[in-house]
Amino acid sequence: MDSDGTHDARGTHADRVPRPAGPPQVPPRPAQAPGAPPLPDGSAFLTWLRTPRPEAAPGVWRFGHQPRPDEEPDEIPTRQLLSGALIAFLVGWLIWSLLQNRYLGDWWWVPLYLITPDSWRGGDSQIGNFLVYRGYELLVALAIMVAVGRVGRWSEVWRRFAAPHFRRRRPQQAAPAPEEDPAQWNQLRAAGAADAAERLGADARAGLMRDVDHARITRAWQGVRSGRHSLATFTGAVLREGAAACLHPSGERDLPGRLARHDLVTGQVRLGTTADDPRNPYAYRGTGLALGPDLLGTSLLAVGPAGSGKTGAVVWPLAESLCLHALAGRAAVVVVGAAGAGLGPVDAYDVVVRVGNPESVYDLDLYGGTTDPDEAAAVLAEALVGDLTDPHPSGESRRSTTVLAQLLGPYRAVHGRFPSVPELRQLLDGAPGPLAALRKALTEGGQESLLRELDARERQLGHPGDVGSVLADRVALLDRPAFAGFFDTSGQSRPFSLRALDHPVRVRIDLPQRGHADASRILARLVLAQFAASVAVREDRSLFACLVLDDATGLVTPDAVRGIQRLRSANAGVVMTLRTLDDAPRPLRSPLLGAIGCRVALSGLTPWDGQDFAEVWGKEWTEARDVTDRQIIAETPAGKAVHMLRRVITGNAPTARAVTVRQVERERWSASELAHGVPPGHAVLSLTSVRGEHAPPLLVDLRNPGG
Repeated sequence: MDSDGTHDARGTHADRVPRPAGPPQVPPRPAQAPGAPPLPDGSAFLTWLRTPRPEAAPGVWRFGHQPRPDEEPDEIPTRQLLSGALIAFLVGWLIWSLLQNRYLGDWWWVPLYLITPDSWRGGDSQIGNFLVYRGYELLVALAIMVAVGRVGRWSEVWRRFAAPHFRRRRPQQAAPAPEEDPAQWNQLRAAGAADAAERLGADARAGLMRDVDHARITRAWQGVRSGRHSLATFTGAVLREGAAACLHPSGERDLPGRLARHDLVTGQVRLGTTADDPRNPYAYRGTGLALGPDLLGTSLLAVGPAGSGKTGAVVWPLAESLCLHALAGRAAVVVVGAAGAGLGPVDAYDVVVRVGNPESVYDLDLYGGTTDPDEAAAVLAEALVGDLTDPHPSGESRRSTTVLAQLLGPYRAVHGRFPSVPELRQLLDGAPGPLAALRKALTEGGQESLLRELDARERQLGHPGDVGSVLADRVALLDRPAFAGFFDTSGQSRPFSLRALDHPVRVRIDLPQRGHADASRILARLVLAQFAASVAVREDRSLFACLVLDDATGLVTPDAVRGIQRLRSANAGVVMTLRTLDDAPRPLRSPLLGAIGCRVALSGLTPWDGQDFAEVWGKEWTEARDVTDRQIIAETPAGKAVHMLRRVITGNAPTARAVTVRQVERERWSASELAHGVPPGHAVLSLTSVRGEHAPPLLVDLRNPGG
């Protein structure tokens, strides 16, 4: 207490320390880690899964598609429709005014007098009289309105211009019946795996399942149905892992990022929107344009100049879709292009071969993983001199294959492996040392048949027309310091072989372009030849295999065209691009376009390239209208006066129009239209499915892939 009798409000330090009233309160445990996003509830995935996907024509984006009629309905032009509706309204207004002002007499009251008693009309009640007479006038006005409305097509005006503004938002999609709900996994329940179906349904509702998971598990179930996997193994994996069951060997469940819009239920990727153009069939106008394995199985060729969108709008969306299919266990994809060509991140692939880059983890197998010298010789000959072969069948390619087989067979018999690039170059050059050492080893081993092969090769050395020197020159392009650590055959590297296409693998091969353009073309031809040879001998052809070539310049050879024709039966396809058809030999352009099922002509095409596309797309019957204006000559003075007045008002002489309609045959798309009528960012493409279904050439806007 102070001297003045008051207490010090501050008190001591001990007095200011609060004393706990009870045991300390522990905060509740958070439901998830701090900073983590909230767990999804699965509604978005279930909505995606339950969205209708009706059957549609080839190339139509089926996700949420609403079919349109095949033929365009007869629609009145907007100007004519609105002017007719306005004129009909004015006519009705005029008739009503004439009736109200008795310019047309009182005859329109007669029905009222006939159907109503006199007591209704002559009573003392003003309200009753008002209702009778005004009600009858209202009925007459409504009758006039209905009549002029039918003549003026007011219902069509309402449907086209007013109704869209009053439409309510579509209600949320109701959950389907359990027997029709794809989220119930009824096919598993029918096979006796109800526990697995319940686990997958619970993960879907909890937001733990993605589109890739659904596609991957569906693919695994197809393996159970076909007998490749047992039901017990599948059920155990699903009960243990849930939506993460049956993972891809990489352990990934999705790509690092997506550029395009995908639907893994139908296997489609959306590339753009079909333009609302009269040259497109009415059923396609305004629909999404999408591709899938059923169309890529017939192969695809895209032609367009640099900057037209070949890589960004066509190649990478397709490669991204194939990578998603590989994660789902449905496909194997090999993407070949120049380093830095924009073919997706490295993390999107399992194997990345960077030819000429010392930091590359993987090497490229020069011989495709085969142990047969004849097969290796045929593939290598196609890669080295395939572009020098006459497009017509001849012995040039066979001679190249024979020369290589005469060296590869003896070398493998002696060393147990095929020669490396420097060793093969020495053998083709006819260096005395390697040939003598090979001969000595064959003699000591008693390999008489292989000695005869080597003798035949030595006799041809130096003779005019020997293709060995040409092969040696081409091999020299690969025997450069930049490729010193590649194409190893001693087993010290990790070579990638296209024999791995039996598995859902994602491969990207980066080719060197600066200073090694010829070597890059040789390697691209090598990959194409190995791909065609490997997919033909696969044991499991249910796995779709696709080779994506970002630039096919110098790759179109007679053997390549024949190989592309055989891919469809092997459940495989090729996606290739060209800046111009001039990059392919003239005799091979028509066979190439004939072997490819999906052809894409991008904007900026040259007229001579457009001519090739116009020829392969053919002609169609169309309706042509010829309009002829014939001047009318008046013979009477009154007629001449009317014609003179009409000429003064309109400025034109009176004419009579004659319209002639006839059926004519014309090109679907002419060379001039392809060269000058395709807007920037658009393309004209035709599609063919593996079942033989066709889509005519369509004008597509590639700038709006998401719709």
